[in-house]
Amino acid sequence: MATVAEIFGNLEKNIAANPEAATAADAVFQFDITGDAGATYVLNLKKGTTENFVTEGASDDSNVTITVKDSDWMGIVDGSVNAMQAFMMGKIKVSGDMGLAMKLQSILAMAK
Repeated sequence: MATVAEIFGNLEKNIAANPEAATAADAVFQFDITGDAGATYVLNLKKGTTENFVTEGASDDSNVTITVKDSDWMGIVDGSVNAMQAFMMGKIKVSGDMGLAMKLQSILAMAK
């Protein structure tokens, strides 16, 4: 199973390969991953972005912040955890623009 850092590394690589599709969301997402393998990552998908799509550390510019435990995050990305169910069970917390959070499904597919 991939680590949290590897997942974000895959996102960076795959978004860089197709930035037009990835930046359609025109938003900045912050992920506060908790747990032993946790860290804070920012996914910059603003239109016109051509590099540094993923950075580690918090951002003052995020449109939405997702807080999730490392094991749940890895399960969401690999498909073993249903993101909507996890949200309903309180395993995922979202602050900011909920509509943007709904666009994450297609973006997270790029992590594979």
